[in-house]
Amino acid sequence: MSANYENIRRQRGAIEAFFGNLPGYKGYKEKEMRREADRLLREALVRDYTIQLDRITAVQNRVLEALGVEWMSALGALKTALQTLIDRIRHAPQGYAGFFDAVRVKEEQLDQLEAFDQQLVGELEKIKTALDALESAAGDPVALQTALAQANQAVRATTDLFAQRNKVMTGV
Repeated sequence: MSANYENIRRQRGAIEAFFGNLPGYKGYKEKEMRREADRLLREALVRDYTIQLDRITAVQNRVLEALGVEWMSALGALKTALQTLIDRIRHAPQGYAGFFDAVRVKEEQLDQLEAFDQQLVGELEKIKTALDALESAAGDPVALQTALAQANQAVRATTDLFAQRNKVMTGV
């Protein structure tokens, strides 16, 4: 279980703990807490990925001053790809389905979703590293080309990973 889930579980009050022992309610409440933990993690991911997105704007400004406008399209495409990923994370379905929902999410799927979300934390580090290289290369066209390709690859890999997460949710 994730740290967020364990924190939520520890913060339950006495009444919630009592109801948590009732048959039927316990499983429902466990899934609710897991959904809340999933939501908290995704909110943190959105915040952290947005910080990286803002770094690209600073790189754009430095590249514009040093090398000119011809790099703006490529940097803009990188920025758009990262913004699209952030939006997908922000609006992703939660790791739980209600009683009347058409798509049922089982315990194994919840475990897989949590694993994917933890992998997204690791992918964030790869994007940070790629953007560090992009910042360093802002004045050198050859280095910038290489750094831009690496940054695009890091964002693409993260986007692909997130697409796999959605397949677990939908079963498709």
